[in-house]
Amino acid sequence: MTTITVRKLEPAAPSLPLGERLIAAGLITQDQLQVALTEQSRRDEPLGRILVGLGLISESMLRDTLGESLGHDAIDLATAIPDPDALQMVPKNIARRYSMLPINFDKNEKVLTLAMADTFNVVAMDQVAALLPSGVGIHTMVAGEAEIEAAIEQFYEFELSIQGILHEIDTGEVDRLNLGVENEEYSHPLVRLVDAILADAVKREASDIHLEPEAGFLRVRYRIDGVMRQVMALHRSYWPGMVVRLKVMARMNIAETRAPQDGRISLTLAGRPIDFRVACQQTTHGENFVLRVLDRQKGILPLDKLRLTKETLTLIQVMMARPEGIILVTGPTGSGKTTTLYSMLNHRNDEAVNIMTLEDPVEYPMSMIRQTSLNEAAKLDFANGIRSMMRQDPDIILVGEIRDEETAEMAFRAAMTGHQVFSTLHTNSALGAIPRLLDIGVKPHILAGNIIGIVAQRLVRRLCRNCKQAYAPDEAERHLLGIRTTKPVLLYKEEGCEACNYLGFKGRVAVIEVLKMNRELDEMIAQNGTRRELHETASRTGFKELDEDGVRHVLAGTTSISEISRVVDLTERVV
Repeated sequence: MTTITVRKLEPAAPSLPLGERLIAAGLITQDQLQVALTEQSRRDEPLGRILVGLGLISESMLRDTLGESLGHDAIDLATAIPDPDALQMVPKNIARRYSMLPINFDKNEKVLTLAMADTFNVVAMDQVAALLPSGVGIHTMVAGEAEIEAAIEQFYEFELSIQGILHEIDTGEVDRLNLGVENEEYSHPLVRLVDAILADAVKREASDIHLEPEAGFLRVRYRIDGVMRQVMALHRSYWPGMVVRLKVMARMNIAETRAPQDGRISLTLAGRPIDFRVACQQTTHGENFVLRVLDRQKGILPLDKLRLTKETLTLIQVMMARPEGIILVTGPTGSGKTTTLYSMLNHRNDEAVNIMTLEDPVEYPMSMIRQTSLNEAAKLDFANGIRSMMRQDPDIILVGEIRDEETAEMAFRAAMTGHQVFSTLHTNSALGAIPRLLDIGVKPHILAGNIIGIVAQRLVRRLCRNCKQAYAPDEAERHLLGIRTTKPVLLYKEEGCEACNYLGFKGRVAVIEVLKMNRELDEMIAQNGTRRELHETASRTGFKELDEDGVRHVLAGTTSISEISRVVDLTERVV
C-alpha cells in the first residue's frame, strides 16, 4: 500500500484566521476584510480567492501568508521549473481538478513534491497516492491557485526533457528573432532547452555548468564532485539563440559580444531557490559561458555537519571563541573554503553580534548578516571596503580574500583593534600561509599574536555507498597508510552503479588540517623562524597534516587511496 508522508514546518505563531493574519501583517484593513467577508457570504468561495479577485491582495501575498499560517513552505511558481519526471507521475486532468503542480521527484528519498493551493485536501492526496509507486511519499508546498492554473497550462502542454526538446527543434521551425524579448512565450523550444539544461545540472548535483562552443558543435560539461564531465554535444546552430536566452535571464547586454560580462540568474528548481552566477567570455569559436550553481540549501551547512573529527571540531570552536584576531581558510579554487567560512559565520550568527562581509561576489544570502559585493564602478575593493565596514560598528568581519598588501594591512588592522576577522588565502597548506603573508608584505611582528588559527582543506569524492568494493590492502598500501597491526584490514575502492552514474563516487567530503596558533609559534614567527622549525613546533602541540586526515577517511571507508592521492600529497609517506 502506498504511504503518504506529508512533511510540514511548524507554524511560527499560534494559528490565526487568514483575515486576521493579513490585517496583522498590514496587507489589508478591517474595512477591506469586511467587504471580502460580505462577498464571501454571497459567493461561498474561499476568502483568499475573493481577496485576490477584489484586487485587495496579490497571489504572492496570499501564497506567503497561507504558507506561514499553515506551517508549510511557500513556492513562487513564476520562477519555478518543474521536474519532467514529476510531471509524468500526475496526469494533467488530476492536476487541474485539485489545483496542484508536481514540482520535483527525489529518486533517492522517494518523495514527490507538490505545489498545492489547499495542502489539506485529503481527497486530492488520496488520488495522487493511488497513482504513485509503493513507498513514495508526498511533500507539499503552498502556491497561489491562479499561479498553479497558469503553470499547469504552461508546463503540461510542452516537452520539457532535453532529448524531447532537441527532437522538436530538429523537426520544426524555430524563430530565433523573438529570443531577445524578456517575457517570451514558453512555447519556444530554445527557451525550454536552456531551462532543461539548468534543471538537469541541479538534479545531477553539479557545481558548475560549462557551455563551450567549438568549430562545429557546442560542448556541454558539468563539474560534478569536483571533476569535469561532458554530458552532451549540441549542434552549433543552437548556440546563438541559447546565448541570447542566457543573457536575457542573467540581465546581460545582448548586444555586447566582445567584452566579458557577469550576471546572475535566480530560479526555483527541485522545489527550492537556486542561484546561478553567470560569466561569459569571447573565445575563438564564440562566447563561452560558465554558470556556478549556488544552492543555498547545500551551501550553508551547520559546523557539526561538515564531517569533522571531534578533535578538529572542538579546535575550530575554541578558535572562534577568541574575541579578536584573524582566522584564515586556505586551499585552491573549489576546495570548499567558502562553505567552511559560511558554516563558521552561521555558527556565530546571533542577534548579539554584528557580522559584516565583503565578498566578490556575495554567493549565499544569510539573514542578520550585512553582506556587500565588490563594486568596480563604485571603486569598492577589499581594502576600501574594510575601511568602510570599520565605521559600521562590526563585531565580526568576513573578507572574501586577502590578495595584496593593502588588503592584508587593513584586515590585520581590524584584527588589532578588537575585531574577529575571517578570510581566505590561496596557499597549499596551513603552514604555507605564513610565508605567503610575509611575501605579500605583512611584517613578522604584525603576524605574531594576531592570527588565531589557519584551516587548510581539500575536497575528495566519497565512495558510492551502494557499490563500493572491499579489498585487503597489499604491503605497499599498508605502509602508505601506516597500518602496523597484523590483523586483517579492509579498504574500499570504486566500482560504479546506476546510483552514482557508474562513476563509483557520489558526493564529497572535506580533508582538513587545523593549525591553532600559540605563544611559542607566535614567538617563532616574530623571529623569522623557518618553515621546518614552525612545523616541528606545531607537531609537538598535536598539529596533524592533510595527509593524516586523508588516511583517516580511507581507513573509515569514506574514500579510496587513489582519490586521496589525487588531491593530497602522499609521497612523503612512501619514504
